[in-house]
Amino acid sequence: MAVRACPALLIAAPASGQGKTTVTAALARLHVRAGRRVRVFKCGPDFLDPMILQRASGAPVYQLDLWMVGEAESRRLLWQAAGEADLILIEGVMGLFDGQPSAADLARRFGVPVLGVIDASAMAQTFAAVAHGLASFQPDLPFAGVLANRTGSATHAELLRVCLPEVLSWYGALPRSGEMELPSRHLGLVQAEELPDLDARLDAAADALLASAGAVLPAPVNFAAPSAAPLEPWLRGVRIGVARDSSFAFLYQANLDLLQALGAELVCFSPLTDATLPAVDSLYLPGGYPELHLHQLAGNQPMLAAIRAHHAAGKPILAECGGMLYLLQALTDQQGERAELAGLLPGEATMQPRLAALALQHVELPQGRLRGHTYHHSTLDCPLQPRARGACPNQRRTAEAVYQIGRLTASYIHFYLPSNPRAAAELLLP
Repeated sequence: MAVRACPALLIAAPASGQGKTTVTAALARLHVRAGRRVRVFKCGPDFLDPMILQRASGAPVYQLDLWMVGEAESRRLLWQAAGEADLILIEGVMGLFDGQPSAADLARRFGVPVLGVIDASAMAQTFAAVAHGLASFQPDLPFAGVLANRTGSATHAELLRVCLPEVLSWYGALPRSGEMELPSRHLGLVQAEELPDLDARLDAAADALLASAGAVLPAPVNFAAPSAAPLEPWLRGVRIGVARDSSFAFLYQANLDLLQALGAELVCFSPLTDATLPAVDSLYLPGGYPELHLHQLAGNQPMLAAIRAHHAAGKPILAECGGMLYLLQALTDQQGERAELAGLLPGEATMQPRLAALALQHVELPQGRLRGHTYHHSTLDCPLQPRARGACPNQRRTAEAVYQIGRLTASYIHFYLPSNPRAAAELLLP
């Protein structure tokens, strides 16, 4: 397998909230409209940004991360994309140098130039100082240039452009505008399906970039071929029901791809609206927003009964975060409304106004070690003794419990199943 070359950028910023997703989505939509095939990746664990980026690019969005995904799998994903696309875009995570590993670490490892996005709404010449810092803080970091976000006018954007050192390229500006900003909720951006005007917002942002800097492709990057790692069909013939609706939408595309590569047939269903389960051997209940649909979920008694019957029959269930909350005895939302749910896992959870946990996690299960992350706004009171607890590679104290009752495995952890395909198969194998 030969090296593949493809133009690529990693879109990063000095901090969270600078507009990385808006800029990445605008770039994707701009080049798609120019007739190019664009593949977008998200650096680090995230579910909401990829929904927006998928709409902008028209292609599935995958995670890249040197710890959770791993260097070898990240290399394979980039090499595969380079053979299919005219442009690769990678949205960074947090600030450019934040975390271990950081977005900068990923850019250096694969030689992808960084495009720095800076919120310039309250800046003049200091914009150039921030840009210089991003570009020079690590001398071995490939750096493409900078883009000003939330500018006040064309005159403001021009002021920012002319103050840049000559060695830094100008990638244009996006004006401050409610027509292109992406609204947020407590876990991040609002889900793509909840924004009826999302395409109009993406087109407005793409129009602004086109007017500001055109649609020029960045320089090609060479991506080395990965080593082959064939999978065994451990789930051949297994039908897995995957909960997918506005309550349960936090899914890594790579997880679904893996289950299918292992031989499974995936059948989607909605705990919100379906009265019965499809004919399946196993269930996968991912995270999402069950608290926003609490009474509809609790009122769908036929579905709750079907899931209880599935568990009573000794069939596997994997429930992550919001999926785990759905299986508790009860859940209370931020307004204090309480509803009884499936009752397969003893205990109750209560939504909190602030973030309760955010951390990478790896956990040793009887089935093997799995990696993933946790990010939730609820607290859990469960009397059950955990089968295992996660650990954080960044020395954070977060240690999420993993519960197992019969063939039910439940945790706040969102597992990245390709981190251990055999363990993933064991969790869902009848």
